[in-house]
Amino acid sequence: MAADVPHPAFEPYVGETVPQAAPGSPGKDGRLELEFARSDGETRLVRDFARAPFHVSGTLDHDPIDEAATVFVQSPTGGIAQGDRHDVRVTVGPAGVAHVSTQSSTKVFSMETNYAQADVSLSVASGGHLEYVPEPTILHPNARFCQSLSLSVAADASAVVGDIVVPGRLARGEDFDFERYYARTTVRGPDGLLAEDATHLQPGAQSPQVPGVLGDASVYGTIFVVAPAADAEALSDDVHEAVRDTDAPVDAGATTLPNGAGVAVRALAETTEPVRDSLRAGWDVARRRLCDATAPPRRK
Repeated sequence: MAADVPHPAFEPYVGETVPQAAPGSPGKDGRLELEFARSDGETRLVRDFARAPFHVSGTLDHDPIDEAATVFVQSPTGGIAQGDRHDVRVTVGPAGVAHVSTQSSTKVFSMETNYAQADVSLSVASGGHLEYVPEPTILHPNARFCQSLSLSVAADASAVVGDIVVPGRLARGEDFDFERYYARTTVRGPDGLLAEDATHLQPGAQSPQVPGVLGDASVYGTIFVVAPAADAEALSDDVHEAVRDTDAPVDAGATTLPNGAGVAVRALAETTEPVRDSLRAGWDVARRRLCDATAPPRRK
């Protein structure tokens, strides 16, 4: 397997030429680095580096947690195209509290050659808390997208990592017209691997809308609440009750992660909003337990 390909299924695409601009060329090789540190009782963005297609306009301070810092990552390109390679790194220092999201949904455009890849690396130091909850990812027809997310947390740190996958522009009748989607999440603590999760969808080979996979649902969402020092069983029970206690047409539930790492929440529905609402309910309960505050408002 090529060194820069996180899954062998994407190997056949590597040698395909991208007509408009080669992978790694200016505008295709996006990089984002955010470093948060606590100072004078507040969390500050002490270092940021953004290379197209990423853009950062500073921090917001509307979070219910007074000492938290919020960053909404922007993109002037409209979405992810074939040959794009994105590298995102977010670091939260000791006792820092940070919330990182995107300004709008991420569109993965249709592709004729090669593929798109995003590598996300998150790190939370002792006593810190990070929330990395982007807006949904929308997979256009023939899209090929591969994402690898690695989270490293101190023993007394915590994090909430979320993702919602929409299999097309549903209002246009697109439903699982993309070619391939792969996402892997790896969680590590001070003593090594805590948990790992992967999703691999290839609608042309086998429809995901079968029992045991997505059933009749189209939209798929996940939140990982990582808190090695918390009571995972109690947290899971509370979060599970929250995501199930809704009138929305959604199938959702929570379960503990291996090694006492925290809680995994999954939600399935025919449209995006029920999944978003269910996951947000679980996120809100987890935040109350971990940070004694509600989930932040969606001001975008």
